Amino acid sequence: MYFLLEAYSQRAASSGVHHGTSKTLITSFQTRILIRRQGFTVRPTPREQANLSTQKESQHNRSSSKVFKSADDAIADLQDGTTILSAGFGLCGVAETLIDAIRKKGTQNLTVVSNNAGAGEHGLAKLTSTGQISRMVVSFIGNNKSLGKQYHDGQVAIELCPQGTIAERLRAAGAGIPAFFTATGARTLIETGGIPVRLGPKDQQTDKHEIVEPGRPRETRIFDGRTYMMETALKGDVAIVRAWKVDEAGNCIFRSTTKTYGVLMPKAAKLAIVEAENILPIGSLDPDHVDLPGIYIDRICPATSDKHIEKLVLASHSEDPAAEQTDDAVKRNRIARRAAKELKDGFYVNLGVGIPTLAPSFLPPSTKVWLQSENGIIGMGPYPPSRDAADPDTINAGKEAVTLVPGASTFDSAESFGMIRGGHVDVSLLGALQVSASGDLANYIIPGKAFNGMGGAMDLVSNPDQTKIIVCTYHADKDGRSKIVDTCGLPLTGKSVVSTIITELAVFQVDRKGGKGLLLTETAEGVTVDMVRKKTSAKFTVADHVAIME
Repeated sequence: MYFLLEAYSQRAASSGVHHGTSKTLITSFQTRILIRRQGFTVRPTPREQANLSTQKESQHNRSSSKVFKSADDAIADLQDGTTILSAGFGLCGVAETLIDAIRKKGTQNLTVVSNNAGAGEHGLAKLTSTGQISRMVVSFIGNNKSLGKQYHDGQVAIELCPQGTIAERLRAAGAGIPAFFTATGARTLIETGGIPVRLGPKDQQTDKHEIVEPGRPRETRIFDGRTYMMETALKGDVAIVRAWKVDEAGNCIFRSTTKTYGVLMPKAAKLAIVEAENILPIGSLDPDHVDLPGIYIDRICPATSDKHIEKLVLASHSEDPAAEQTDDAVKRNRIARRAAKELKDGFYVNLGVGIPTLAPSFLPPSTKVWLQSENGIIGMGPYPPSRDAADPDTINAGKEAVTLVPGASTFDSAESFGMIRGGHVDVSLLGALQVSASGDLANYIIPGKAFNGMGGAMDLVSNPDQTKIIVCTYHADKDGRSKIVDTCGLPLTGKSVVSTIITELAVFQVDRKGGKGLLLTETAEGVTVDMVRKKTSAKFTVADHVAIME
């Protein structure tokens, strides 16, 4: 799969979302006239709904109620070729009941926009495993192994899109904004369209796949000396979301981190269906507590499917990382302990998966930081103490159940990535596959091996002047090759974004703007400068005083 590093002289300037011959759930509407009846507003029946069978018409008076008896009824007129906006993050907040109904109905050739593609036998994995999805716009597919194989075999088209960009494209669509400029993904394969959307057969002589549909290059402009690229609004035919409480007018309340895309997708769709854990009479909800006004919801059905926790880690197994004494554990803890010194009292901090998540365990009691999780938390707490205490509605960016500290808040993905791109987060600790002497970061894809997606990583590094980017990683990969290189050979997550590199051997400061490269400022106890040189492929200079890592 080394096609990802090839240069293409010709690329199709096709739309990021395939609308082609897609049929909408409801292709045309009668003029909508608001009617005042018994204190609430109702809407006349769309023509296609009115033409449904007499039996269904008798079951649902759709001119006066949005409520459907079941998910099967709510999606009964779903057409092949529909573009579906599927809310949720991992398995949290996923419209599992509606997905079950779509699978049962057997609707084919679906384009699906979602942050993830399900996992195991849950979420959208139910539709990818049956081949009902022909195209996805997604930020991360890593937990759906069969989908990766389908992509490699040319059975499905996948447009990888940064997590925050998906959220903003949806927000723009719902607000009537056709396009916007963002620094996320600039000077990467996202800008150049270098990630193929659909593959063809592999050439046996070159061992490379034919590119049936190339990626879409973006228009770029310079604002205040920085490169930004244009992204277009992301619309859908049908949105499927899950909410905690919904009244019969369609007003929705979402619990905790289920807000991610649940608040955004109904606004960007021609028709929105919500499966509700609790369907309540009009007037039952406090207007100040409504997350999504009923104007955006067209159909309501009961949520009957169970909720699932994708990854369960208990605090009793994780609260004292220093207790582990394996060689790997000692290295991880050394990196995390040093990274903790970068976190100052009152900081807002985003933690990547892996080693960065250990850093808060090494903070002194006097240092309090606010942990931001890009799926929509400020004030993320530790893992739950027991299985019974684990809440499937409260997860972190790694899809693990977590708790919230006093003073925490939760919010949707557009809000979350707005604060990230806007530079309101003080520090982000991230892992790396490679990091260059000029601060380039590669941490989301290995051509020919791993095709997972970037998730929110490109957004997290999009404003390095305001949010300090610190890489926490092993010095070498599993094959002993240095991760610290002169030039990254893997596709970039961000260009000139890293300020500090912390490994189990040393600490480097990066002159990412001035072009002076790496400066070695600290070494681990017992590690000499010569030892660091032998294990580092990138050139670096040595500070006048090299401290010992604490």
